Amino acid sequence: MRAAACMLLAGAALAPAAAVADVSVKDDLGNTITLAQPARRIVSLAPHVTELLYAAGAGDRLVGASNHSDYPAAAAKLPSVGSFAALDLERVLSLKPDLIVGWHSGNKPSQLARLREFGIPVYESQPADFGMIATSLEQLSHLAGSDATGQAAASAFRARWQSLQAQYRGRPEVSVFYQIWSQPLMTLNGRHMVSSVLRLCGGRNIFTDLPQLAPTVSVEAVLAADPQVILTPSDAKDQPLERWRQFPRLRAVRDGQLYSINADWLNRAGPRILEAAAEVCGRLDQARAAMK
Repeated sequence: MRAAACMLLAGAALAPAAAVADVSVKDDLGNTITLAQPARRIVSLAPHVTELLYAAGAGDRLVGASNHSDYPAAAAKLPSVGSFAALDLERVLSLKPDLIVGWHSGNKPSQLARLREFGIPVYESQPADFGMIATSLEQLSHLAGSDATGQAAASAFRARWQSLQAQYRGRPEVSVFYQIWSQPLMTLNGRHMVSSVLRLCGGRNIFTDLPQLAPTVSVEAVLAADPQVILTPSDAKDQPLERWRQFPRLRAVRDGQLYSINADWLNRAGPRILEAAAEVCGRLDQARAAMK
């Protein structure tokens, strides 16, 4: 009897602890993700997600990542689960994750849904501004049980973001075309993280009002908007900036304001986007100087 009573008491004592062990956050779409305990086997489905997880102190819990997850250096050694746009679901499942962090606009919805069918919690990442990146660091660190690291990283991120805001607030507006692809000609709209970078620097995306996140546009539309600056990612293989030089009356061409920006910094919505912001802000200041 005494042994049975002790077991009951022990069970009663452990029950609140089990409830406390639950961790719950909302992802970038507002979905609630709840784990019985902090994740120990995490799979990342996008390069920016991998960077966020490492910065949040969850790198030692990563067991797999999508192709091109190459920062920090340790990430390149993780088992690959395929391209973010074409995941190897069997490979993902073989890694036995207790948490998957996906990319809402990059991963196929059908593949994310399939992973959920196996009962695996899927956090969808889609940072659209600097505040969301900081919050992501906090949320992901909470899911991984590395709260102190994530909170410190988020605080440092916010501090530098606010410093850049203070530095560039009130600068004269500069119109910008950001080209992400040549054939077909593609850009990003105002809801994308890149547009948040432009706004921080006093830039205005000439295609901010288009409904698609990554719309196809025409050369004629760019010429009609007549941007003061044209930016492209540094990993573009077809020298896209050179093609615009055939239009010498375009303000960006006339004033020599054609720049490539570090692609990994700007195109990945992770902590290093502040490096991209500093680079973009510097380029827009050059454009302002050229207009005087």
